[in-house]
Amino acid sequence: MGVSKLSNLSNISELKLSHQLNVPEKTGSASFAESLQTEYQKSGVHFSKHAAQRMQSRGMEMTPGLLSDLNQAVQRARDKGSKDAVLIGDSSAFIVNIPNNTIVTMMTDREMKENIFTNIDSAVLF
Repeated sequence: MGVSKLSNLSNISELKLSHQLNVPEKTGSASFAESLQTEYQKSGVHFSKHAAQRMQSRGMEMTPGLLSDLNQAVQRARDKGSKDAVLIGDSSAFIVNIPNNTIVTMMTDREMKENIFTNIDSAVLF
């Protein structure tokens, strides 16, 4: 795990601890939920265990370019108020829970042709 990820996890842990102890928050008027959401947004998109397993079993490699594209697509969906989105690229699609920055699952281009996307409120092409 990179230093920035550890730092973000530390910040989230501090927020949780201060909330449990009823310590006033450093940010002033922001609620615990808002502060936690801000920390998730800073750390970028992350993968559920299921999504990570699917990527590995399909031999898909996570490159810095793909990760950057996913983060930008998630931000575009967030800016439009999306909650659950499908991000569609040239060779894959990712179902993402936008508020939690979590990729829930993914599929290859071949699998996309055989599936119906349900329980999403938006689609982003990247």
